[in-house]
Amino acid sequence: MPSVAFHTLGCKVNHYETEAIWQLFKQNGYERVDYEAASDVYVINTCTVTNTGDKKSRQVIRRAIRKNPDAVICVTGCYAQTSPAEIMAIPGVDIVVGTQDRVKMLEYIEQYKQERQPINGVGNIMKNRVYEELDVPAFTDRTRASLKIQEGCNNFCTFCIIPWARGLMRSRDPKEVVRQAQQLVDAGYKEIVLTGIHTGGYGEDMKDYNLAQLLRDIEANVEGVKRLRISSIEASQLTDEVIDVLEQSNIVVNHLHIPLQSGSNTVLKRMRRKYTMEFFGERLTKLKKALPDLAITSDVIVGFPGETEEEFMETYTFIQEHGFSELHVFPYSKRTGTPAARMDDQIDEEVKNERVHRLIELSNQLAKEYASRFEDQVVDVIPEEKFKKDGESGLYEGYTSNYLKVVFPADESMIGKLVRVKMTKAGYPYNEGTFVRVMEEEKSTLKSAANA
Repeated sequence: MPSVAFHTLGCKVNHYETEAIWQLFKQNGYERVDYEAASDVYVINTCTVTNTGDKKSRQVIRRAIRKNPDAVICVTGCYAQTSPAEIMAIPGVDIVVGTQDRVKMLEYIEQYKQERQPINGVGNIMKNRVYEELDVPAFTDRTRASLKIQEGCNNFCTFCIIPWARGLMRSRDPKEVVRQAQQLVDAGYKEIVLTGIHTGGYGEDMKDYNLAQLLRDIEANVEGVKRLRISSIEASQLTDEVIDVLEQSNIVVNHLHIPLQSGSNTVLKRMRRKYTMEFFGERLTKLKKALPDLAITSDVIVGFPGETEEEFMETYTFIQEHGFSELHVFPYSKRTGTPAARMDDQIDEEVKNERVHRLIELSNQLAKEYASRFEDQVVDVIPEEKFKKDGESGLYEGYTSNYLKVVFPADESMIGKLVRVKMTKAGYPYNEGTFVRVMEEEKSTLKSAANA
């Protein structure tokens, strides 16, 4: 049996696609081995979101070549899409496939074995208008299933290379989304995370269909799904219709990740983000009115070229006023090939770091404040794994639907199930709780009572 080993860099979409590529190998009689083991084929799924992403990708490729010089080395993903020549120039790389035509990978491997000539299978992503179907019936991680619903992005923010790596917006056929969601629930997953490159943009390339309808269709047609999470959504995509669906839904979780990037209109303009702070604030107010306990997490870039102390403080104040429940804070890093990397007045690293720390402190404070609202309440948690800090005490960690991490006494059998937990002590990065009961059992006892 031939063997294949995978290494994935970067985002959730890449991890999803690695699982999809593994399905293709599995159907062709391959066994999967650990990346550190000797394998016949190595597949490296690369990232290019920052210059560091490129560098890490190259290191991982070289590691595979050293491990087994006779193996077939296959490189795919975003860095492969944007810089195929750079990757082909690494001695030992045999096949390069970008972010499309992944189904051809196995053909290329057979072709390579016969001809022993490196193959560059990267085409022009900008010409692609069709969503590439890649199925993932199950994941190695057993608690949360990702379901990719769209590909590409039309925004072209000045700091971002991703449209060049992923192409333009294309949405997955809603029937396929519903079919695969059902498949995942049937495989035992209670929570499905809708994911993509620009997830909230789902349906923008379709006639008479949109994200709100997709959410409704999943809820109406997928039996047994307990939680539906949207991995990320832009403020402009939070239409009144979407807010309405969130308010009515029994399965869409009360947590949204809405990337802010900056809370200053002048910085947003330089970033080429297509909203103002007034608009963003108005959407948040409307959301919180519809869903009072909603957790809103966000991404912020600090130290974008030209960012003044005043502009930074506008961001700081906006975040403080709107009470986000957690932030991912990134110092701006130059991405070669983007307009922002060529801008004048790049910010000094020390200034960037100092601002990052101020925002992280604010984020920690806001996270604690948000969590404390749920102290002494009973919440639903899906346990994911043993609590990392101590292997022996029987503590497990998992997330509530509004994305609070809770640590509580449980056992292996509860992993992946919905469990009621009383939150005894709010905190950050995690809350403490006590086990109340497993949710599943009430239904089966109700059923047997009804049948009696």
